Amino acid sequence: MLQEKVRNIIAKYNLLDKGDSVIVGVSGGPDSMTLLTLLLELKEEYNLQIYVAHVNHMIRENAIKDEEYVKKFCDKNNIKLFIKRENIIEKSKQDKKGLEETGREVRYNFFEEVSKNTNSNKIAIAHNLNDKIETIIMNLTRGTGISGLKGIEPKREKYIRPLIEIERSEIEKYCEEKKLNPRIDESNQDNTYTRNKIRNIVIPYIKKELNTNIINNLNRLSEIVKENEEYLEKITTEAYKEILLEKQEKIIRFDTKKFIKQEKIIQKKLILKGIEEVLGTTQGIEKVNIEDILLLLNNNIGNKYIAPTKKIKIGIKDKKIYFEKIEE
Repeated sequence: MLQEKVRNIIAKYNLLDKGDSVIVGVSGGPDSMTLLTLLLELKEEYNLQIYVAHVNHMIRENAIKDEEYVKKFCDKNNIKLFIKRENIIEKSKQDKKGLEETGREVRYNFFEEVSKNTNSNKIAIAHNLNDKIETIIMNLTRGTGISGLKGIEPKREKYIRPLIEIERSEIEKYCEEKKLNPRIDESNQDNTYTRNKIRNIVIPYIKKELNTNIINNLNRLSEIVKENEEYLEKITTEAYKEILLEKQEKIIRFDTKKFIKQEKIIQKKLILKGIEEVLGTTQGIEKVNIEDILLLLNNNIGNKYIAPTKKIKIGIKDKKIYFEKIEE
C-alpha cells in the first residue's frame, strides 16, 4: 500500500513532525497530485496544516486548464490555494537564463514567499525515485563529483520529498485507484530536453538491453555515496573547527600548517566550505578551480591569491590562508 510506504519514508528521513504546517508544490500532474492526496490522508495522523502553491508558467496552451484543475481539487477539499502566473519564456530572455533554470527559480521563490506568508515550516516537493535516478544519470553525463551520485535528497532544510523512494509506475497506479485524473504535461514527451531523453530513451533502453533493475541498483549506489559523504562531512566539520583562526562577515582565515596536514580530499572539502561560509554558495566553482587553489595553498606561496569567480579571492598572507569576499 502506497500510503504505508510513504509513511515509512517520512519516518526514515524524519520528514514530518506532528503539528507541521506544509506548503505542497502542486502542478496538477500525477506526482504532485499523488503527494497532495497522500498528505491529506495523513493529515489527521500528523495534525498537519496543508496549503497548496501552484505556478502557471504560461508556456503551454493547457496551462490554464492545469490551474483550473488544481483550483477545483483544492476547493473540493477545502485547501487554501496560492497561485502565481509568470511568463517563463519572457522572464528567461530578460534574465538571460535557460527555461528550466528560470522556471525552477520562480517556483522555489514562490514557495518561499507562500511559506513566509503562512508561517509554514515545511515545503513538500513531489520528486520521485525516477526523478532521482534521471538526475544521477544527467550528472554522470555532464561529469560529476561523488556528490552528484547522490541525486535528489529526501530532505534539505525545510524542503521534503516524501515520494523520493516511490517509482513512477506506483504513482500512476495510485492515480488510477483514486480516480485522480491528473493533468498530463505533453512537453514531457519532447525529447529535445536532456532529462526527457534520459527518461524516454536512455532508461528504457538500459532496462530492455542491459539491466531491468537499473532504477533500484542506482538507488543503492546513491545510498552508499550518501553514507560516505556524511562521514566525510563529519570529518571536514571537525577539521574546519581545528584550522579556523578567524571568521568575519566578509573574510575567514585558516591555519596554513594545519590545513596542509589534512588529507587531500579533506583539503578540497575545506576549500568548498570556506567559499560557502563567505559567499553562502559554491555555485560557479569548478574542479579546475579547486585544483588551482590546492596547488597555491600547498606550495605555501605567500602574498598571492586566486579569484575563481568575481565574488571571492583565496590566497595566503601573513602565513594564513584567507577567503575574502570581493565587493562589487
